[in-house]
Amino acid sequence: MAKAKHTKTNAIRLLEQQKIDFDVIEYEIGDGQVDGISVAEKIGQPAARVFKTLVAKASAQKLFVFVIPVVEELDLKAAAKVVGEKKIDMLAVKDLLGYTGYVRGGCSPVGMKKLYPTVIDVSAEQQGSIIVSAGKIGMQIHVQLADLMQITKAQLAQITATHD
Repeated sequence: MAKAKHTKTNAIRLLEQQKIDFDVIEYEIGDGQVDGISVAEKIGQPAARVFKTLVAKASAQKLFVFVIPVVEELDLKAAAKVVGEKKIDMLAVKDLLGYTGYVRGGCSPVGMKKLYPTVIDVSAEQQGSIIVSAGKIGMQIHVQLADLMQITKAQLAQITATHD
């Protein structure tokens, strides 16, 4: 697959080092609309295929990464149970860069400063390939779910609030 010239983020460098096939999708950020649903519209993809990366903590030393569809909300109780914790809370936005190397809106599950335990919502299985942040606002990566799971050592679980 021929690669176009684009900014190299940690996520892109790591995917290339591991020889994982992916596509970079860039989108316009000048309008300030960088939430997940707006991004899905801008790149012409169904929102169910575009996933956001959330970081939560059980304690100062225990961080977890959760990858869920942009239209969903993380179920903190379910997520805590999956990672074997009594309770987890979202990591404060001000702490995100220090722990992950990424900023809000540009947080990729790939290439963080450390490899944190990662859980991808089970709905990703219905997609086959998903789109996640490339590690920079304005850039996404389209990657096969199996490859993303391999590089992040992720597990699949039901971690979103069920809407029934």
